[in-house]
Amino acid sequence: MPSISINGYECQFTEGQTILEVALAHEHEIPHYCWHPGLSVVASCRICLVEIWAPNPRNDNVLEEIPKLMPACQTPASDGQVVYTDSPKAVGNQRAVMEYLLINHPVDCPVCDQAGECSLQDYSYRYGRSASRFQEEKLKQPKKDLGPNVLLYSDRCIMCTRCVRFTREVTGTSELIVEGRGALEQIDVFPGLALDNELSGNVIDLCPVGALLDKDFLFQQRVWYLTSTPSIDGITSGGDNISVEHNNGVVYRIKPRTNPEVNGWWISDEIRYGWEFVHDESRHRLPMLRDHLPWEPEEASTAWGESLDRAVEGLRTAGRLAAIISPMLSCEDAWHLGRLVRELDPEATLVVGPVPVQGEDKSFPGGYTVRAEKAPNARGVRRVLAALGGEVLEFDRVGEACAGAGGLLVTGNYPSAWVTDALLDSLGDRFVVLMDTMPNRLVERADVFLPSATWMEKSGTFQNVDDRLQVFERAIEPVDYCKSEAQIAIDLLARHRGESSTWFNAALARQQLASEAGLSAFVTDVQQPSVEQSAESDMQVVDL
Repeated sequence: MPSISINGYECQFTEGQTILEVALAHEHEIPHYCWHPGLSVVASCRICLVEIWAPNPRNDNVLEEIPKLMPACQTPASDGQVVYTDSPKAVGNQRAVMEYLLINHPVDCPVCDQAGECSLQDYSYRYGRSASRFQEEKLKQPKKDLGPNVLLYSDRCIMCTRCVRFTREVTGTSELIVEGRGALEQIDVFPGLALDNELSGNVIDLCPVGALLDKDFLFQQRVWYLTSTPSIDGITSGGDNISVEHNNGVVYRIKPRTNPEVNGWWISDEIRYGWEFVHDESRHRLPMLRDHLPWEPEEASTAWGESLDRAVEGLRTAGRLAAIISPMLSCEDAWHLGRLVRELDPEATLVVGPVPVQGEDKSFPGGYTVRAEKAPNARGVRRVLAALGGEVLEFDRVGEACAGAGGLLVTGNYPSAWVTDALLDSLGDRFVVLMDTMPNRLVERADVFLPSATWMEKSGTFQNVDDRLQVFERAIEPVDYCKSEAQIAIDLLARHRGESSTWFNAALARQQLASEAGLSAFVTDVQQPSVEQSAESDMQVVDL
């Protein structure tokens, strides 16, 4: 296999890789701004210039120095090359580039939202000068409102043009342009055209400095206080890999997590901003009984105990049962709910809840697709329920399912209104147990209402539109007194059996799906999140 040497370390590579890609693959840092794996290579920032020695085939392959520094992002790796990023010439270039970039920069790190995750800040410390030699007055650039989600602080911009290339190459909408020349060069929107496409928020992640900022996150939290939890899109069927960033039980933002086989480096604005219902003040937090006054928070334990008892008793005496399992739930939720219903009634009818669809799938030139199906796990729920045996009905046959049942177990967990007139008309005087998160027309009709947790508040598995099984982790604790549907099902089954309840464990549920339901894919083919977590310290350690 061909290899090159980077600062004395041998690094193997595959044909077609650039020197920068080889270095990053072997965890050797080469500073870079304009390069991004999902965009074209322009080699404009010049901070990645390296010194290269290469075998000369015209001189018996003797190593000879290439006379000038070369951009690592654009130079193909070639077998036998010797690359230096720490030679005097390379270091001198790095310092010069950093000095030029900071000439007109306001150096307002204390009030910048990007502080703590800013490449300009990091590289200034690692590759820049300790003091500025620029004594003249800095040029002041304007702050611009680019669209509904993005602000541009032009005086922080280093003209890497990542955002411009994104709108040209990935979305194909070309809202952003480079205007002006020289020191007066700026990023701007095309006249009369706001940055308002379905993927616009990705330019915020692309920006290596604090120039493009998220209006929704502006001045909300310092990034070093945030904990990042790997998760999966819980709003659409795409299964996009995301990171939920939170602090003290509050989610502050969603960022894309790179997965070339699913969403690449991007997520849609719908996913980025559609999670806010998790902290909606109108969310139900305590159980409710139809003929009982609302409980107070200090009565939460009593409320759950009495509600679980009422639910078990009502379902036991209802005779034939039907269960509507929402496609917003995880595979593990569906498994535990299905087991509960089938133990109470072996002939229970299983129905997949309504699957919202808005328009058609929309694909962009860069390969990303916004999914029309607005449910993360319709395929996974069908798969798990089918493994329990018997026919699994779609929601358009809900009237048929209710007609033969005396009791219903219904789940929701949708971010918006989902209860249909057909469902309400089918209920009649049947006993109804509802597990849901947001207010809707079915809450008041339910005999027992049990507040459930959103996908951010539990762990589990989703099966996306491409039938890919992906695990997501719990980011925050369930709000107040809510529980996951799987935990509620475990509690109900324990009360039915007269046993002590146990805690829900997603990994154990997947093992049960493999061993009891014959779904071995939940052990062998499920994809766990792969996240690199590293802590870096600049503290000098001295052996005493």
